[in-house]
Amino acid sequence: MTDRKGNGMLRLLLVVTFIVTTSAQSAQDPGFHPSEEVTTLGEAEARDGGTDLEFRYHDHEQLTRYLRAVSARYPALTALYSIGKSVQGRDLWVMVISASPYEHMLGKPDVKYVANIHGNEAVGRELLLHLIQHLVTSYDSDSYIKWLLDNTRIHLMPSMNPDGFAISKEGQCDTIHGRHNARRYDLNRNFPDYFKANTKQPQPETEAVKEWISKIQFTLSGSLHGGALVASYPFDNTPSARICRSSVLCSVFQSYAHSPSIAPDDDVFRHLSLVYSNNHAKMSRGVSCKSGSPRFEHGITNGAAWYPLTGGMQDYNYLWHGCMEITLEISCCKYPPAHELPKYWQDNKQSMIKYLAEAHRGAHGFVMDENGNPVERAAVRVKGRDVAYHTTRYGEFWRILLPGTYRVEVTAEGYLPQDVEFIVIDSHPTLLNVTLHSAKGYVPSLPASRKKYRPNRIRSSSTSTSTTTTAAATTSDDGGWKFPED
Repeated sequence: MTDRKGNGMLRLLLVVTFIVTTSAQSAQDPGFHPSEEVTTLGEAEARDGGTDLEFRYHDHEQLTRYLRAVSARYPALTALYSIGKSVQGRDLWVMVISASPYEHMLGKPDVKYVANIHGNEAVGRELLLHLIQHLVTSYDSDSYIKWLLDNTRIHLMPSMNPDGFAISKEGQCDTIHGRHNARRYDLNRNFPDYFKANTKQPQPETEAVKEWISKIQFTLSGSLHGGALVASYPFDNTPSARICRSSVLCSVFQSYAHSPSIAPDDDVFRHLSLVYSNNHAKMSRGVSCKSGSPRFEHGITNGAAWYPLTGGMQDYNYLWHGCMEITLEISCCKYPPAHELPKYWQDNKQSMIKYLAEAHRGAHGFVMDENGNPVERAAVRVKGRDVAYHTTRYGEFWRILLPGTYRVEVTAEGYLPQDVEFIVIDSHPTLLNVTLHSAKGYVPSLPASRKKYRPNRIRSSSTSTSTTTTAAATTSDDGGWKFPED
């Protein structure tokens, strides 16, 4: 695992705030710097760009104008920033959609979609633009969208590979022309890999994304691709790849040894994939795109079982940063004719929204010291699931889990570890607050009680799958658990 930079969330907050405040604030952060033009959006630009969105493909200039226009028209719901530039100098735009777009909402998760990582896989690029429009125009009329934006910060990157898109051709379904970045690197083979050393030269687009997700603690993510119709989940690589570091047989192994590579959170990844697939108009049928191509049961697959790859983005998100990402193959044709885009939007609209709401499933809470101060970078490990999740500078953590009983170990440098058993139910997330006690001057005493924490019964009449109506567990001075009254 790699350590996130301290105060990363604060630095990002300052930079995003810079969009609507002063350049002096942005100087405090060496990270994301929106261009001067974005910080001076005016009514004239909003009128010229317009927020009406047609079902057609938008080049980088048109995409930029649209994002700026939406940001100008909906300042209370959106914030536009660039995380860096492509090889050829195009901005890697991200639009935040939220009831709190310019600052982190305490206790509420950040989620993201990234599209067009392969430049010639163009459908996801347009779907994210339509998702932006749908979210901002539905906030006042759709109670579910309002709940989602009130309780989640959604970051949408329409294109991670604008240079590849610029040379891609509409109507080309199967070619690789435009797949790579301007230096001919496949960006979805360019991330650090846990199973096999990745010796490919890091690219500016990949480095920008790595810096981005080191600064924001994303809970959930989806990467939009094309060329198949399936939701693919970690691991993309396999432990057996370690034996292939230099062997000429490695490529043969990678091509033909299609066996699942099971992640510690395999049950959760399968569930997340099914949420997308089952809400999609066609994906869950598992129909193959063409004769000879694989058929995916229920429209989902383990990545390595489909075909192993090294340097993928979804494994990196999960293993390095505790962000649960899956890869969404949303079109059999990589770059279909524009007149088919309305069909793709209708097929994916419900899936895209319901998937993001899964960030509110499982357990979340705060890790504090005995004085009520947040403990940053505390490691939160669910027993039997080796991937560690870390708290933010505010002491927050999120852990997507299915209903069941779990035991979590919370550790931090200078503090005594805390071991807690808790229950997750299906109808709302479990709020689990943990107090860590300083290890300085610690004298062993009688063992603390290890009672089971159970959330209160819901007293709300809401039928929403996820709600913030939860009960907090706290620790007493002697380390035993206190329980809220039912």
